[in-house]
Amino acid sequence: MAGPETAGQQQALAPRHQWPRCLLAVDAREVRAAAAQFEQAFLIEDVQLPQSGLGLMKIRDGAMGELYFPGEIPLATARVRMLAADQTWYEGAAQVMDDRASLARAIAVLDGVLANQLPGYETLIPLLQKGQNRLAAQAKERKALLETTRVNFSSLGHYEEDDHA
Repeated sequence: MAGPETAGQQQALAPRHQWPRCLLAVDAREVRAAAAQFEQAFLIEDVQLPQSGLGLMKIRDGAMGELYFPGEIPLATARVRMLAADQTWYEGAAQVMDDRASLARAIAVLDGVLANQLPGYETLIPLLQKGQNRLAAQAKERKALLETTRVNFSSLGHYEEDDHA
């Protein structure tokens, strides 16, 4: 897959806290397939059973600084630990705005592999970059849409209203 990077240039990898978001931007089948390859290589146990449900979203009001609750969001969480060939345990976790617990578990496995740079983690970097690119394209599209709705109010106020008519 050819990208805007030239030979010798690598796209910077997103920070760990953004990995779940990047992986959610990719097709779930690709994420599950990537996690399945590590299920064969490591003994993986659930530290916390994958769960899905609803979370209450809190937002701070910009004017008054008070918290309010605009509604509920789908939320799935998972936490795993993996036994590597050197008999060392490594952990991974995911909390995603999605209702698929199995997908959260797959992302938790990938998080553990990437964060601990376990054997084969390099194969996940293109997947993360694919998600980053999709998120960047979405952000660019949203910015372009926002620009089309921008209103210029600078010409207002130059006309005097005739209140006496």
